[in-house]
Amino acid sequence: MKLVPVLIAIIVSIALYFVVFERDTLLTFAGRAPEAAAPAPQAEPVQDTPSGVRVVAMKSTAQTVDSAVILRGRTEAARQVTIATETAGRVTSDPLRKGTFVTAGDTLCRLDPGTRDSQLAEAQARLSEAQSRVPEAQASLAEAEARIREADINVNAARQLNEGGFASQTRLVSAEAQREAASAGIQRANSAITSAEAGIEAATAAVAVVTRDIDRLTITAPFAGLLDTDTAELGTLLQTGNACATIVQIDPIKLVGFVPELDVDRVTMGADVRAQLASGGAAQGKVTFVSRVADETTRTFRVEVTVPNPDLAIRDGQTAEIIIASNGALAHLVPQSALTLNDDGDLGVRTVAADGTAQFAPVTLLRDTVDGVWLTDLPDTVNIITVGQDFVSDDVAVLPTYAQVQP
Repeated sequence: MKLVPVLIAIIVSIALYFVVFERDTLLTFAGRAPEAAAPAPQAEPVQDTPSGVRVVAMKSTAQTVDSAVILRGRTEAARQVTIATETAGRVTSDPLRKGTFVTAGDTLCRLDPGTRDSQLAEAQARLSEAQSRVPEAQASLAEAEARIREADINVNAARQLNEGGFASQTRLVSAEAQREAASAGIQRANSAITSAEAGIEAATAAVAVVTRDIDRLTITAPFAGLLDTDTAELGTLLQTGNACATIVQIDPIKLVGFVPELDVDRVTMGADVRAQLASGGAAQGKVTFVSRVADETTRTFRVEVTVPNPDLAIRDGQTAEIIIASNGALAHLVPQSALTLNDDGDLGVRTVAADGTAQFAPVTLLRDTVDGVWLTDLPDTVNIITVGQDFVSDDVAVLPTYAQVQP
């Protein structure tokens, strides 16, 4: 066993003992007086400091902002109609291809007239025949009226002679019988005139029917627009009700959206509208229709906006963000991170009250922007806690540090 390490350990232990526990004796042995103990530090007087939770707040003043109503909608053609035939026939015109722009009155389809010209000639002949019967009936009436006047004279003469004893009763009866026959002739003549006039009306109606049917052989565009389909192909046999073509009008074009019932009163007729299309384009127009009846399922109201589209750049069925101008409102612009919820789940912010306590204030989110959120339902001037609002509750004292917060 080696003794040197053990001896060294013993010597070091004895030295540490004297240095730690017998320091004063060791200093006296070495010829130095022990150091006087340093006086205990005196406690500084306690100052009263305010108590509360430290938070960061901002002083906000309400600003007037444009409280636009923002909807998600789509574009829709102002008019779209499938033009059907009103008569049957074979197409004799060359087809127009879809995408062709047509104006009102342009021919889309032309049908073969068939025997309609002959039918028209026959109807016109019957009309001429009916018209010729009227003068004959009128002549018969004039003749019957002359006969009844003659019969009246004979009856009067026979009556006077009979009263004077110069004519027999038989002559008077014969004169009266002739008058009755003349009266019956007048009735027959009137009936003939009525029959002739009825024949004219029937023949006129027949001519009109055939003429109208011939007019229907040429199918024209009812308004200016684009063909959404090809017109009927040459040689196609079309029956009544078959489609000739579909035409759409997209100048002007409509923007259609559905506004919630909470915002419907903010949308007025004639309000200015801006729209951003999903394709990147933009459009401007005015509100031309606000429905008075809500959708049964969504409880929303249909809104239509008319937008000029002279270059036909806007297509039917495009998605659009519709921004409808509304009356301005006072609102506060705050960071979105300042929003919080109370125990009931209401959205709001924590504010610093006049007594230095935190208070929850419910708000209405007016608009969400890249700079922050615009909030209403707050006083015109308010101190809003922006940092630490989730660590305090109502009536808790706070120590706010006011900072210029960049929303």
